[in-house]
Amino acid sequence: MEQTNYTHSDVFKLSSKIFAQLKKVINGKDTQLFKIILTILAGGHILLEDVPGVGKTTLALATAKALSLNSRRIQFTPDLLASDIMGFSVYNSQTGNFEYMEGGCMTNILLADEINRASSRTQSALLEVMEEKRVTVDGITRELPKPFFVIATQNPLGTAGTQPLPESQLDRFLIKISMGYPKPKDELEMLKARHAHNPLDDVQAVTDEYELMLAIKTVEKTFVNNVLYEYIVNLSCATRKNKYIDLGLSPRGTLALAGASKAVAVINGRDFVIPDDVKYIFGDIARHRCVMSSKVRIDGLNAEQVLLDILQKVPVPKI
Repeated sequence: MEQTNYTHSDVFKLSSKIFAQLKKVINGKDTQLFKIILTILAGGHILLEDVPGVGKTTLALATAKALSLNSRRIQFTPDLLASDIMGFSVYNSQTGNFEYMEGGCMTNILLADEINRASSRTQSALLEVMEEKRVTVDGITRELPKPFFVIATQNPLGTAGTQPLPESQLDRFLIKISMGYPKPKDELEMLKARHAHNPLDDVQAVTDEYELMLAIKTVEKTFVNNVLYEYIVNLSCATRKNKYIDLGLSPRGTLALAGASKAVAVINGRDFVIPDDVKYIFGDIARHRCVMSSKVRIDGLNAEQVLLDILQKVPVPKI
């Protein structure tokens, strides 16, 4: 029988359990873990960008294990084909029919490792998968398992063999975050912890796909005052009119900001959104979606400063 009394308090407790498991493998990155969890509760996809070796793939694997979901890992290389992701049809001579062979996306969590090393054609194969959560092969559309998330990692541009993701694909990721190098004390703890065994072995499953879907639906029901909806739209419009931004937030980005703000509220123990929730996650929603103009570099600014200026200039509603 379907459970109908799953509450915001239950989601809050679940987020704490997931956080405790991720802490077993990632030290000193509480903010990043917080954002990973809120993205999952918002039903979004995650892009982890950083230099090699700082724990991007480890974090993705730990997340899949803590959620107790089916996962598949695809190493994105220049020779990876779109059919490796979406699947393909093969002819069965015994039955006389074409049979669908599943691609890597037929899972709950797709770990797309070093996504920006693949060809642009292969990268574009993820578009329907990420947005529509279904695949179409030989004219037949198949739904993906629920829930479905993409946790992708990529190395910074300029690293050998990488190429930029198109704006249309970046827009599909709810957030893009960076791990960063650990502090010396955290790196020391990591050395000690991994001397005898792999901390991934300590990660335990704390939920399942049924409960996670309940949690996601509960987050969607989080109350948002009309003036906060207006505030979110005003922030989006401000990115489109800013002289330092060539391409501002799309309507999809506006929806992402609203959904992520709900998740921030729930993880903070509330069933309603306040302006600080929107302000907290705005930069992570907008940073990878907004295309900065050349004026930013000429005036000695960066994307963080431009987005912060927008937050300071757009009036914050009183509720």
